[in-house]
Amino acid sequence: MAETDRSVLDDAWGRIPHTREGQAEQGSFTQTRIERVITLIVGPGSLVLGAQAFAAAFGPGDEAEGWHVPLVLAVFLPLLAMIVACTIGRFARVFSGIFAVVFVLALALWPIATAGGPPPAPTENPWIFYLINVATVATVVAFPISLQITWTVAAPLLFGVVRLVQAGGRSEFILPIALDVTFALILGSVLLTLGWMYRSIAANVDQARASAVSSYASAAATAATEHERVAVAALMHDSVLGALLAAERASTPRERTLAVSMAREALTRLANAEKDPLEGSDEPVAALRLADDIEAAARELGVELTVARAVEEGTPRVPGRVARALVLAALQAVANAVQHADAQGLTVLLTGSTTPGGVAVRVRDTGPGFDVAAIPADRLGIRGSIDARLAAVGGRSEIDSHAGGTTVTLEWESGDRW
Repeated sequence: MAETDRSVLDDAWGRIPHTREGQAEQGSFTQTRIERVITLIVGPGSLVLGAQAFAAAFGPGDEAEGWHVPLVLAVFLPLLAMIVACTIGRFARVFSGIFAVVFVLALALWPIATAGGPPPAPTENPWIFYLINVATVATVVAFPISLQITWTVAAPLLFGVVRLVQAGGRSEFILPIALDVTFALILGSVLLTLGWMYRSIAANVDQARASAVSSYASAAATAATEHERVAVAALMHDSVLGALLAAERASTPRERTLAVSMAREALTRLANAEKDPLEGSDEPVAALRLADDIEAAARELGVELTVARAVEEGTPRVPGRVARALVLAALQAVANAVQHADAQGLTVLLTGSTTPGGVAVRVRDTGPGFDVAAIPADRLGIRGSIDARLAAVGGRSEIDSHAGGTTVTLEWESGDRW
């Protein structure tokens, strides 16, 4: 039964059109959006710091002749590509990673590029200093957390080393460079921590969401299994239990024939339950066909009867499932009349009217009758086979029984449900 539920769910899921983006976001709904938010913040933020560094690059440079322009182009072109990629949300990781690597290479070349250049001033930072934390946030976009930490620590320290090398290790440079390195480390750590924190929160939200969806799917599967169990139990009661009771109470050849026919019908319905669990379709059928179906079904039970027809012209056609429910409920009423009243005075009348539009089936017998209110709660013959079956398709049933006989009325109106 559980495999059936799973196959039904898989079939339904397969009918839903899935886009490539939708499939990529399954299980990472919040993380995907946090990543987009990070790139949108990194793009404009890098633009501000990059503009500051670019403005500083137009001033007197520390590089030797022939190094300034190539170094500026090598650093700022990847930076510009990263800013554009982060803004539009395409290839942000690729260009951010390229800039982070290029910046470290440029920083490593700084002592060579500044060899023979003008002497540096302790209180003036070169233009490349303003891009240290830009390289840090670039790694937040491009690299895993281990490389982010490496870049956050290594870039400021590398700047301190190359700056001291450029200054020839003079003591007046030590304190300003230490302050610059400390500032870059603190700011880079804050940026790195913010990125890690938001990603962790997003991952936890997605995990909780996935757990909730999984719990809901499990509950839905359990509910579907229970629904199927109830449906099969009802089918078992209607068909198998009815056949067993008929066989146990059979004392005449006619009753034995009825029990055999009921058993055959029960086995057929159980075999077809998986293929047609709702017993019918929505295709409308003529109201008069109900009479033919009741007569044919009764003959299979060994009961010969003629259904009286009193159907007005223009009576609404009946949906297939409703027709099937009316026929089976009427058949159960006929079987009850045979079992409990020996079919005394058994008649079946089919009526159909246009105002209100609908049909009705009345099964009468002149047997001893019974007290409907006195039926025990665990006896579901009438409740399950007649009342519940009619209620399931929007119909109504009424049973009137007294010492002079029993009348079972089954009604369905076109405006009830369908």
